[in-house]
Amino acid sequence: MKFRTFGAIAGLILAGAASAPAFAVPPGVAGQPGSYADGALATAVRSPQRSPKNVARDQYRHPRESLSFWGLRPGMTVLEIWPGGGYWTEILAPYAKATGGTYIAALPAASPPLPARFSDKAVYGAIATTVFNDKSGPLAAPGTADWVLTSRNIHDWMDTPGMPEKAFADFYAALKPGGILAVEQHRADPRPMAKSASDGYMSTAYVVKLAQDAGFKLEDQSEINANPKDTKDHPFGVWTLPPTRQSAPQGQPPNPAFDHAKYDAIGESDRMTLRFRKPA
Repeated sequence: MKFRTFGAIAGLILAGAASAPAFAVPPGVAGQPGSYADGALATAVRSPQRSPKNVARDQYRHPRESLSFWGLRPGMTVLEIWPGGGYWTEILAPYAKATGGTYIAALPAASPPLPARFSDKAVYGAIATTVFNDKSGPLAAPGTADWVLTSRNIHDWMDTPGMPEKAFADFYAALKPGGILAVEQHRADPRPMAKSASDGYMSTAYVVKLAQDAGFKLEDQSEINANPKDTKDHPFGVWTLPPTRQSAPQGQPPNPAFDHAKYDAIGESDRMTLRFRKPA
């Protein structure tokens, strides 16, 4: 199921190239499986306020390792693009609140807003929102964000002419000099990327070029979110796999006879994990 309209993404919000080098472990984490880059991150990841459904996905999304690799630090102004059901919001907003930072959610449209649970300021702080789509203006005042995250959504922009390029240009403009762009994306490699990434998988080289053309420098890449069991040849693209578990063509009702066992055994998709920096 490839999301082809902003309305489809908004509905989701309501519903809640070459092989890369190994993960560079940040100071304070090496050799200590239970440790975190800082105490506030530990608290946010382990928070009982997180939804059980999202916690169950940690085995595939590796929040501690990914956020540490991406350079998340206390006090940052954090901008997340299209947060969807809020997997990262549940961690990033409390973290920003606890460390004196700011969390900004860039939504595909001004309405609907984030899910209602994120209005609890005692848990999530004062979440700011902005809009990102093919016609939106600046994400934030130029040069004010420390850290931008786009997680598993670049493929959604591929069938809108010019939108991938606009996205990276908007990210670049919002970031401070020296700011970080964090990218997580379903990875097509080693096979070629399908036209318009119609199955949800993208080439690492394509994503890197988008970023570099916008002015970013690729600082590092990681295999934190690699999944060698993902054969990337599923009947309904990446959406055949958990958590979507699509069982019929887009627009048709789920097929109760579809055997999910093979795809559930694979788990979530193989993903690239990239860290870019805006030159200082």
